[in-house]
Amino acid sequence: MSVFDDTRKPFLPDEAATLALGAALARELRPGMVVFLEGDLGAGKTTLTRGLLHALGHTGRVKSPTYTLVEPYTVSNLYLYHFDLYRFHDPMEWEDAGFRDYFNPESICLIEWADKAEGLLPAPDLLIRLVPEGQGRRAEIVAATPLGTECLARLALN
Repeated sequence: MSVFDDTRKPFLPDEAATLALGAALARELRPGMVVFLEGDLGAGKTTLTRGLLHALGHTGRVKSPTYTLVEPYTVSNLYLYHFDLYRFHDPMEWEDAGFRDYFNPESICLIEWADKAEGLLPAPDLLIRLVPEGQGRRAEIVAATPLGTECLARLALN
C-alpha cells in the first residue's frame, strides 16, 4: 500500500517509557518486517531498539551501529538487524555494502537514517518517528503496508 493506514502517537516521558514501547513492539513484530526509525541524533532510536531486543530475550549490550553500519542479533530463532546509515554520503553506498540479503522473510530489519539510501531500500512496514516534546518525546508510529497495519492493530500501548 502506498497510503499510510494507521498512526499511533504515544508520549514517552522518559527512557523507561521508550524501553517499554520497544518491548511492546517486540511482541508484535513478525519476521520479514522492515521498520524505519527516524529522529535526530539522541532522539532515542537505539534506546527503543534496546527495549525491543531485551524483550525478545537478548541479554547483551545493545549499541548504536553508527560505525559498524549494522549490528546483527539472533534471539529466539529470530534474526534481527539494526542498521544505521547516518554515515552514508551517497545512496549507492547501500549497494556497495551488500546488505540486500539481510532483507528476507526470516529477519526483521530496523533502519536508522533510511533516507541515506533513498530509493534502494524495501518499503517499510512501519515508520517510527521520535520527536522531542517537552522533557520527553513523542513517538509517531505509522503503518505503511498491510503487514504494518496488522502489527499496529495488535500493538497495545498503555
